Amino acid sequence: MTATHRAGTVALTHFAGCAGDHNDRGMVGSQLVAASLAARFGGQPVVIGEPRPALSVGWEEELAAALPELQAMSRRYEQLLADGGVPVTALSRCAVALATLPRIAAHRPDAVVVWFDAHADINTPQTTPTGYLGGLALSGPLGLWDSGLGSGLLPQNAVLVGARDIDPPEQRLIDRGAVGLVPVGPRLPEELRRAVGGRPVYVHLDCDVLEPGVVATDYRVPGGMSLADLHRAAEVLAECEIVGVEIGELEADSEATTAAPVVEALEPLLRAVERA
Repeated sequence: MTATHRAGTVALTHFAGCAGDHNDRGMVGSQLVAASLAARFGGQPVVIGEPRPALSVGWEEELAAALPELQAMSRRYEQLLADGGVPVTALSRCAVALATLPRIAAHRPDAVVVWFDAHADINTPQTTPTGYLGGLALSGPLGLWDSGLGSGLLPQNAVLVGARDIDPPEQRLIDRGAVGLVPVGPRLPEELRRAVGGRPVYVHLDCDVLEPGVVATDYRVPGGMSLADLHRAAEVLAECEIVGVEIGELEADSEATTAAPVVEALEPLLRAVERA
């Protein structure tokens, strides 16, 4: 899909495969996100990977199984960024960021990654209490462990938003200022504006940053954002150059579910993508 704008081309991508899935519902959800983005921008995404039964095993086995498709995703980002594209991406699971964020860091080292998620995802293979690949999704690009997919994201260029289910080793990194955190609350917009500081932005949205029940997700962590909160955050970020957007962790059992409310909440960002 192409949508020409001033500085580049909106490049829609759908990662359709399995990447650390506990179940098959994230792969269905990614199809719905991709369909909503295609309707919003008027075209069809490039599809990377294909659905297969979830393994629901430890991170090492999950990474080995997903690696060919994650490498394909990395190549896709490398090419589209080299061509001046602005990625807008539907993900199945947040672990796909192991492939996308190193390419963003390489091509746009000036950009800050704003990571909307109920979890910090900055555990390492040595600190993870669960062995879940998704819990290592941001720490790999930060270079805290070697995923085989690259790193290069500087800690000062990563801002967590809405994280509230945080393991002790992750909390220690946050407490010493290695990674910024903007908590859910009435001051979120102004604190987010301060944390970003007018820098270019790449947005990662894990749908479980939202209050449980707003949309279906694998994890239900109380104290999350509303769609109105997400819209206000999108308005703040739209004040900056938007380098790209990725949306993951929406679950669905069938195509009767819709991703439209999430995509609509992000509309200020998506308009900014067209201006980027």
